[in-house]
Amino acid sequence: MSLPSTKLVGALGGLALALTAGAGLASADPDSSSIINTTCSYPQVVAALNAQSPDLANQLNASPMAQSSLQRFLASPPDVRQRTVQQLQNTRWGQQYTGALLQIANTCNNY
Repeated sequence: MSLPSTKLVGALGGLALALTAGAGLASADPDSSSIINTTCSYPQVVAALNAQSPDLANQLNASPMAQSSLQRFLASPPDVRQRTVQQLQNTRWGQQYTGALLQIANTCNNY
């Protein structure tokens, strides 16, 4: 399964990512704040992805478009990130990988 770049971006960012239980992100869900407000750099997110979700990391590595989108997501201000996450919450992919993405967002500062 290849990841569309906008889905990977929202999913991070992030990244990311169903290692922990979780349904779709809701705009009022405080858990999404770790994705929206992440201070992680692109290398930190990629390192966390490689360590915690190798399958998704492989998909990211295989898609230059997804890599570029993730970099743009991380460079975006929180209001833009929030809109991206809200769009993602309505996708099957986003719902499937929300838990893993939250885990990446919550741990990427360790890398």
